[in-house]
Amino acid sequence: MRYAGCGAVVRGCGATVALAMVLTAFAAAGARGDEEGFEPLFDGKSLAGWKVNENPQSWKVADGQIVCHGPRSHLFYVGPDAAKPAEYKNFHFKADVMTRPNANSGIFFHTRFQPDGWPAVGYEMQVNNSQGDPVRTGSIYNVVKNFVPPAKDDTWFTEEVIVKDKQITVLVDGKVLFEFVEPDGVTGTRKLSAGTFALQAHDPGSEVHYKNIRVKRLP
Repeated sequence: MRYAGCGAVVRGCGATVALAMVLTAFAAAGARGDEEGFEPLFDGKSLAGWKVNENPQSWKVADGQIVCHGPRSHLFYVGPDAAKPAEYKNFHFKADVMTRPNANSGIFFHTRFQPDGWPAVGYEMQVNNSQGDPVRTGSIYNVVKNFVPPAKDDTWFTEEVIVKDKQITVLVDGKVLFEFVEPDGVTGTRKLSAGTFALQAHDPGSEVHYKNIRVKRLP
């Protein structure tokens, strides 16, 4: 599936992109008002359906939000039945996000639970508008690098990722940042396959808030 005319089409790894043009028709279809078929992953009250690996003190639920603030930790979505973890292949994921100044976080997809360390499976979509790492919000870490922050600290924004077969499309506040097509022959664990989502607590100086986390399965 290809969204004709949408922003930049990035092929291969290590590419660098700035903010792409707004794809008007696609942005309208993906706007907040179009939520049909989305399922919530966060109940707004607890971490039910989620599993923390190391440093659980880095996570709390407050005012209907998941707040990450503390040493390195990752919060994995496992679903209602931990014995049979949730798995997604093609999907449209959305989360409302607010970064505090100097915050760094990430949203992993096609990943799976691991007890510690940086997730080794799947891709990471960056959440970082002002921290020292110049790779900003919306980047696919170590694959597609955006150096222009598409959102501001202390302000809610919506970050989205759409995966359809070999294609990844990233949006912030309804604007397409880029489209990346994974090349054939990618080896290792940093690749599209299937899996779940995870949120990242990066370091003690970083605070990020998440709410309205939802996903829509795609054929």
